[in-house]
Amino acid sequence: MTDIPETEPNSSTTAADGIRAAVERGLPSTIADLCALVRVPSVSWDAFDRGQVARSAEMVAELARGLGVFETVEVKQAGIPGGSELGQPAVLATRAARNGRPTVLLYAHHDVQPPGNDGDWETLPFEPTVRGDRLYGRGAADDKAGVMAHIASIRALVEAVGPDFDLGLALFIEGEEEFGSRSFATFLEENREALRADAIVVADSNNWDIDTPALTIALRGNVTFRLTVRTLDHASHSGMFGGAVPDAMMATVRLLGTLYAADGSVAVAGLTSHDTATPEYSEAQLRQETGLAAGVSPIGHGSVLSRIWSQPAITITGIDAPTVANASNTLSPVISVRLSTRIAPGQPAADAFAALETHLRENAPFGAQIDIDDVDTGEAFLVDTSGWAVTETRHAMEEAWGRAPVDIGVGGSIPFIADLVRVFPEAQILVTGVEDPDSRAHSPNESLHLGVFKRAVLAEAFLLGRLNRRVQPAAS
Repeated sequence: MTDIPETEPNSSTTAADGIRAAVERGLPSTIADLCALVRVPSVSWDAFDRGQVARSAEMVAELARGLGVFETVEVKQAGIPGGSELGQPAVLATRAARNGRPTVLLYAHHDVQPPGNDGDWETLPFEPTVRGDRLYGRGAADDKAGVMAHIASIRALVEAVGPDFDLGLALFIEGEEEFGSRSFATFLEENREALRADAIVVADSNNWDIDTPALTIALRGNVTFRLTVRTLDHASHSGMFGGAVPDAMMATVRLLGTLYAADGSVAVAGLTSHDTATPEYSEAQLRQETGLAAGVSPIGHGSVLSRIWSQPAITITGIDAPTVANASNTLSPVISVRLSTRIAPGQPAADAFAALETHLRENAPFGAQIDIDDVDTGEAFLVDTSGWAVTETRHAMEEAWGRAPVDIGVGGSIPFIADLVRVFPEAQILVTGVEDPDSRAHSPNESLHLGVFKRAVLAEAFLLGRLNRRVQPAAS
């Protein structure tokens, strides 16, 4: 697709004023719609009710239909590669561009993480609750607020300029992002033409703080797998044989220890880092935002943000072993752990997995047998910030927030962006968000700062307004 020249200068101030007023008027109903979505426990993991995800998808589809601007609105499913199972339902709505205007694809996801233990929440996870300037509930921030940012920004555009605008739109609200986007690639292939766009807005990231917007320009990739360590054919009495026979837990602990240097950074040969400048971010801010306990020191080296954005990290996220309550005096024959590795921008996930596998096999203590399975990978991402869509987004953010956005990296991963890049290589990808450092996505007491949400909606509405005034150059 061709580059698009500067916005037409006619009535831009009037249009912006109309959009700002429309966002303000629509905010109460937008928050009410968000609360209705949060009440639906749309957890996409296998152990949860798929019917709730389907219910959530239908609610989103109804919101899209209610905008009155889309030519088609469908709830669709795609197959999961390697089997006959269908993925979770997604919403796809489309509107063709006219008069040389661009098309923008708006992405978010309506599925959520499991709530965990209700006792860890100060309010029930699926009962949205406003306390102060925050809305609490599972999915209130990640990512049903992203869904509503898209809906509300289109509503504001319609109110400001009318429903007969020229901008092309594709709305893609996925239903299984929190469970690995397993059917995502298939969905893109099956709906390639409907999803084709000049710019793609992925509303699933963070802002710098509650007063400063951010554009995410770097994401770490991920490699996760199950590691199983075996040293015995069966459990044995720890008193009779302990001291002569290595138990699987001891071998696992020794092996896992080799993954880390003395300062807690990753010590796996072949895992790379990405060299980039980072904004100022103090240890005190890290402690405040993460709840790092008194007396516990941070790990790693380099600037704090480089450790989070640009260096690899390995976390043991789960372990299958006898519980303390059921512990007996036996040598465990086999232990399994789940390893989650975040890989730096610039390193292919396959290369990172190869480095991890080589390290584990070469460092298995006492000849312990190891097995690696249930492997899942996602590619890292770096944004090309030179395109017109990034420029327009920065202008829209500054106009909405009253200050210029900060370019940030994010330690987390959005693996499906690699699929977007592969299928739509000419599209400019913009990673925006409605979260702030206190949102606690994936954790108990997840919340959305309502001031941040309002400004995020306004920024996206301004962006749509700006793109609606842009025209492609005439063909030569």
